[in-house]
Amino acid sequence: MPRQKKVKKVFVLDTSVLLYDSDAVKNFEKHDIAIPITVLEEIDSFKKGNTVTNLHAREFIRFLDKITDSNLIQEWIPLNGRARGKIRVISDEASHKDANTVFGSVKNDHRILNSAMRLMEEEPDKKVVLVSKDINLRLKARALNLVAEDYETIRIKDIDHLYKGKSEVHIEDNQNISTLYKEGHVKYSTVDKTEPVSNHYYILKNHSSSALGYYNPKCKHIELVKTVNAYGITPRNAEQTFAMHALMNPEVLLATITGSAGTGKTLLALACALEQRSQYRQIYLARPIVPLSNRDLGYLPGDVKSKIDPYMQPLWDNLSIIKNQFSESSKQYKKIDELVQTEKLSIVPLAYIRGRSLNNVIFIIDEAQNLTPHEIKTIITRAGEKTKIIFTGDIFQIDTPYLDAQSNGLSYLVDRMNNNDVYAHINLEKGERSELANLASKFL
Repeated sequence: MPRQKKVKKVFVLDTSVLLYDSDAVKNFEKHDIAIPITVLEEIDSFKKGNTVTNLHAREFIRFLDKITDSNLIQEWIPLNGRARGKIRVISDEASHKDANTVFGSVKNDHRILNSAMRLMEEEPDKKVVLVSKDINLRLKARALNLVAEDYETIRIKDIDHLYKGKSEVHIEDNQNISTLYKEGHVKYSTVDKTEPVSNHYYILKNHSSSALGYYNPKCKHIELVKTVNAYGITPRNAEQTFAMHALMNPEVLLATITGSAGTGKTLLALACALEQRSQYRQIYLARPIVPLSNRDLGYLPGDVKSKIDPYMQPLWDNLSIIKNQFSESSKQYKKIDELVQTEKLSIVPLAYIRGRSLNNVIFIIDEAQNLTPHEIKTIITRAGEKTKIIFTGDIFQIDTPYLDAQSNGLSYLVDRMNNNDVYAHINLEKGERSELANLASKFL
């Protein structure tokens, strides 16, 4: 039987793909890449600003300028590298089927669809595929019989089996649990027969007793995890005990805490940071600001602090909960106010992190599920000597349009970093905000 010839593909990239990953054009092997002229116009509007999106816009424009040089941009230009195809810009949007007419309005998205359909007419021997992070654009493309796909190069394949950081193990021999309490550690092989994972947490159960432990990669044993108090905050369940252990462990330089609303992620991170304040020069707090359209913080009135304060209110709320564990006249209460006034504890905009070196600080990034993998990498690569970075968030509660549970930076980080000696992760499942909040999460 004759071997079927592979059909060469042409991938038409939407603006959302290039803003998500400026190197996207390098990830389609030997297939060709087409960029609609409308995408270039949209990217141009994103080039000014300090966010990672703005950085990606500038990087892609520079890349395109470098490879085109004196070549005509409307013609196919070879991409650098043997295993890559060619690239061109589609300037002709006059297709037989007009998306503006079909959908009854003139939009940039419809111009991009017209460009892809025009390419289909020009290249009948190739399979044209529109690649976009925009779900609605993909749906419109399919309505026009145009093949459309999500950009999945940086994506978690199996979100249902994403690393949780903890296991429950039933032990037949109660002696192991007694030894753990008595000596503080037990041999790993007596607890689990699988390959050990660095800083993995265990709920060890026997018919009559139980214990909490974690795998210490240095001594290669399961060590006892004790309940600790951090600046007036005490864990209410085993998961929170694990989270506080990871946050207080000096050997762990990178920690991620995931979980739904009300599980205590931010509160625990702040309390543990305050408890360790003497070990670090500063405590930095940050949350990603989901912008309105493409408007940077600059459109808001006031200085930088005034601009970001409304977005950071949840951090201040959690700080107030910790303060209110103590009386106003107490040393602990006054210490928090002093840390804020002297900027030993300060809220920083993530947009200004790039280019800095963060030495001897503990850095908490809340709502990290709204960051891209590239933004997560940018933050971590800022870490200098004696710096600890903590990411918290709910991977199923995303506020940015082109991210989901499988493509956001927090999921990507958990998937790629687990089983590293300086990394620990715990997923919180039990809500502790209030009985009412738990009822709402369960039944509504």
